[in-house]
Amino acid sequence: MPYHEFECSKVIPERREHAVLKGPGEDLTSCLPKGYLNTIPGSISERGCAYCGAKHVIGTPMKDVIHISHGPVGCTYDTWQTKRYISDNDNFQLKYTFATDVKEKHIVFGAEKLLKQNIKEAFAAFPDTRRMTIYQTCATALIGDDINAIAEEVMEELPGTDIFVCNSPGFAGPSQSGGHHKINIAWINQKVGTLEPEITSDHVINYVGEYNIQGDQEVMTDYFKRMGIQVLSTFTGNGSYDDLRGMHRAQLNVLECARSAEYICDELRERYGIPRLDIDGFGFKALGDSLRKIGLFFGIEERAEAIIAEETARWQPELDWYRERLQGKRVCLWPGGSKLWHWAHAIQEEMGVKVVSVYTKFGHQGDMEKGVSRCGEGALAIDDPNELEGLEALEMLRPDVIFTGKRPGEMAKKVGVPYLNAHAYHNGPYKGFEGWVRFARDIYNAIYSPIHQLAQLDISRDEIPDGPGFATRRMLSDAGLSEAQRTAPARDYSGAYDTITPLRSKTYPVFERRAEGAVEAVGQ
Repeated sequence: MPYHEFECSKVIPERREHAVLKGPGEDLTSCLPKGYLNTIPGSISERGCAYCGAKHVIGTPMKDVIHISHGPVGCTYDTWQTKRYISDNDNFQLKYTFATDVKEKHIVFGAEKLLKQNIKEAFAAFPDTRRMTIYQTCATALIGDDINAIAEEVMEELPGTDIFVCNSPGFAGPSQSGGHHKINIAWINQKVGTLEPEITSDHVINYVGEYNIQGDQEVMTDYFKRMGIQVLSTFTGNGSYDDLRGMHRAQLNVLECARSAEYICDELRERYGIPRLDIDGFGFKALGDSLRKIGLFFGIEERAEAIIAEETARWQPELDWYRERLQGKRVCLWPGGSKLWHWAHAIQEEMGVKVVSVYTKFGHQGDMEKGVSRCGEGALAIDDPNELEGLEALEMLRPDVIFTGKRPGEMAKKVGVPYLNAHAYHNGPYKGFEGWVRFARDIYNAIYSPIHQLAQLDISRDEIPDGPGFATRRMLSDAGLSEAQRTAPARDYSGAYDTITPLRSKTYPVFERRAEGAVEAVGQ
């Protein structure tokens, strides 16, 4: 087993088995780090907890819901507005966060009365919102507050309200993935089948494992609608609470992020006989194959092919332009769970970059298997790295860009490596044909940014070049592009910045929406 031992982690010998360098001829039988295990004491993990996985990843994207955390106020603020889970109801779930604000006295004497009071206050403050989710935290789980009983009391006292309870305290799993499982099972146990939906098409699906990051869901549901398919519910991006109660009437579960939502798909198949079809909205080939599979299931393949042909003709030239300029660039792919393998192969094949490292904070062995299998020789695979290991990996690998979250991303910028936000995107959405080109554009802008290049100069010793467009011209020359390529029509390199016309979309105006409004927390 070609384990890689970080210098900074030699005092924790167990960490050696959580990083692997893929050598010549290596496969998954000999090149797979350990993963999805309890955090090793002393390793300073940056994982999210199970509560975070339930509320932040899956629960909060539901749009017409009051999301309230029963616990210290820090828990809800830590999981508020850190991803762009936008919605078409003016981003209600992004504008507000709610917490019972449990204090020391409540830990001693109990916090059930506080919870009930806060639930009523929240419904009174937002009378048009009659749905609520309550999330358990470590503190209130440890003192044994009966959240389910309180929810039942409130629903009896306030007719017309409906409350979902998610018992997923932070310690309920080794990482946030444990919370994914908890909320999946709780939702199907408590709410699925409690409302009959309106069926308007012969072809009906649930779109599962989609969280509408910067409009991803809008892109994909537009394709489905153009194929004549009714999206009964989206679990959970831009999803409606009541629509999700009717998931049992779909003919097919279309699953995007298997890591976070395969559990509810498997239960829907077991309990209601609804088949599961895994798809991928990232990359021209993967997306095209996904639309074909859905079309084949319903016998409407020609509709899928028409969309694929139209979109490819429109966007392939743009993607090819970026591919020429990204060829051979080195990428560290350090995202969440499923993007580890959704992106690894596609960005190499369709954008020409080379993935030199993959990692995951909370992914299971299956996620790492898929990611490692899609990487070439020399790739470094890491499970649950800490900040020091990340810095050491950057020093060793010397990537041109990394795709990761804000915390490790800002760390990378300090050592001269640009990053793209793999969790909330820089200028998304990234799904769909246009979105994939948008992703390529963001990669290009990160690598070729004149400002980034200037930031690496030491004014005490380095020569400071001047003149308009110097940085862009030099970088394109260093990339080995010909004069014809550098001066291609409709591209202007005469200024200090790349002036490619930004991609625009009249189809999805929701992309431009941003959450505004005052912070509001109930019960403080």
